Amino acid sequence: MKEKVSVPFMLLGILFNVCLIAANLLETKVIQVGGLSVTAGLLVFPISYIINDCIAEVWGFKKARLIIWSGFAMNFFVVALGLIAVAIPAAPFWEGEEHFNFVFGMAPRIVCASMIAFLVGSFLNAYVMSRMKVASGGRNFSVRAIWSTVVGETADSLIFFPIAFGGVIAWRELMIMMGLQIVLKSMYEVIILPVTIRVVKVIKRIDGSDVYDTDISYNVLKIKDL
Repeated sequence: MKEKVSVPFMLLGILFNVCLIAANLLETKVIQVGGLSVTAGLLVFPISYIINDCIAEVWGFKKARLIIWSGFAMNFFVVALGLIAVAIPAAPFWEGEEHFNFVFGMAPRIVCASMIAFLVGSFLNAYVMSRMKVASGGRNFSVRAIWSTVVGETADSLIFFPIAFGGVIAWRELMIMMGLQIVLKSMYEVIILPVTIRVVKVIKRIDGSDVYDTDISYNVLKIKDL
């Protein structure tokens, strides 16, 4: 009998994919937050880590691994479609080509940096969440959620910025940008933590699932191992 997918898991998976795609598109705009200049992707990208925490907490690392790879595939698909659309000549009467190309014509270097950083950061986030849950016997969800996010977001920033902007932006500025992104994204997790806790409790009650990852493989390539 084929394994069934619950409605909460499906909805979180959809939201996870939407957040990743939206974050990539929003990265093209720089906004001001309290006098600090950050990319608009900061508004939505941390939500993907919060969803990652929820999935790893309720359904375990294997389900989180499935969602992470689905997010990677859908993100890659949208980026590929965008690049194809940019390459196709625009209609002579259309005046929006420059702005369209600015949003969807991302440089291969930026795309590569984003994809690698996402995979490493997301898998580290799920791994830390999973291992800490087993070690703590399911206690201290708040601590586990914060630390897993700090680890994941740190890895994401340390990979993305050097690959994307190394040699283009001075290393001193890069270090400041990386530190700022890590702090702000981690603060995002802390601020929204009360909501995350309630969501996890509701999902556990509705779905009846609370997985502990004992005797599983953490090989990130075992996608079919559901």
